[in-house]
Amino acid sequence: MERLPPVAIPLDESESPVQRDAAQPSLARDCNFFHLLANSTTALKAFLAYENALAGGRLSRQQRVIIALTVAEINGSKYGLSAHYGAAKEAGLSDDEIQQARKATSSDPKNAALLRFARAVALQRGDISDADFQPLRQVGFSDKEIPEIVANIAFNIFMDYFNNVVRTAVDFPLLQPGSDAPITPPLTRVPRELAI
Repeated sequence: MERLPPVAIPLDESESPVQRDAAQPSLARDCNFFHLLANSTTALKAFLAYENALAGGRLSRQQRVIIALTVAEINGSKYGLSAHYGAAKEAGLSDDEIQQARKATSSDPKNAALLRFARAVALQRGDISDADFQPLRQVGFSDKEIPEIVANIAFNIFMDYFNNVVRTAVDFPLLQPGSDAPITPPLTRVPRELAI
């Protein structure tokens, strides 16, 4: 049972449809996560601004999604894994690439270094060694990309922790930590008045 009530999110009438489309976050806009986060308009606005800023950064959509999968697996976030599985499929990742990302590995050397770093940061709460940090440099990540990588890790930790704390009902095909593929339960999405 969710620990917060879902909140209807009114459309911002000052935004044009083009502005709303440009600001689309990676998750479905009408999902339980957003309706629970909307209990705090400040938290919702901060989340959307953070997500939109990261989407315009140097990391590719696929890199952002594989970071999200690695972090969600570490955090045991059923909601995060389920949502990011769908985002990974939309970004063109294969089932094998998704499974590898959840294990913090990749057949691509640059992505493998990225995910090992993300795993180290998440598990060690940022207190990593030079041996954890240097592989990023060795595969060519720049001074401009490294802060963005850490920002993506922190962004996903927030989302996973929030969903774990409030027990967000999974409204995507359910992907359990450690399982190979999602199962499709009846969706528990509650109709809302308006979606953001």
